[in-house]
Amino acid sequence: MSRFKTLKPVLLAGLIVLASLIHSTHAHAGPRETLVVAGGCFWCVEADFEKLDGVQEAVSGYTGGTLENPTYKQVSRGGTGHYEAVKITFDPSRISRETLLSLFLRSVDPTDAGGQFCDRGDSYRTAIFVSDTGEKALAQAAISQAQADLGQQVVTPILPAKRFYEAEAYHQDYYKGSKLILTRYGPRKQSVAYKLYREGCGRDARVRALWGDAAPFAGI
Repeated sequence: MSRFKTLKPVLLAGLIVLASLIHSTHAHAGPRETLVVAGGCFWCVEADFEKLDGVQEAVSGYTGGTLENPTYKQVSRGGTGHYEAVKITFDPSRISRETLLSLFLRSVDPTDAGGQFCDRGDSYRTAIFVSDTGEKALAQAAISQAQADLGQQVVTPILPAKRFYEAEAYHQDYYKGSKLILTRYGPRKQSVAYKLYREGCGRDARVRALWGDAAPFAGI
């Protein structure tokens, strides 16, 4: 009995600490919502949106098709119906879905139906994926505003959400990797290779030409 009395305060203190940690985790986690978009190379979309305050994470992956557990090789080869896409998890109390949609449309060329920049083919097309009528209405409003601001037809479709498959581990956070990659310029750190690819593909140049000062990420 005396041993139990000795242990009881220790167990109680442990439970209090555990409860405090759980409460703290929930208090700081905040609400979470997701937005899935396709904007050409998923490395670039991920890199852009992870910079935003209120975005908790951006994950590269594949969605929109029928093939289960697709690989990068299968998707890039074509015929799967999948897009290179990014799942953006965000805190709606800090950044709204409307803001994210507006930024997305101004970070791509939404007038191009054949791919994005130097990346051509179905898997590199733009798209916004929605889960319900509310999300669809917000996407429609964002596209209408983008079209009015641009003065050109926006061809980015709004598609029903399908299962999102995370891309291979080596694609995640590609833009800040330190692994050495063999490029046309010789061996380069992954982060440097990413910058060379982005510049060589003409992504930022085209977005600046299209959107001007409204381009949110070009040149960052």
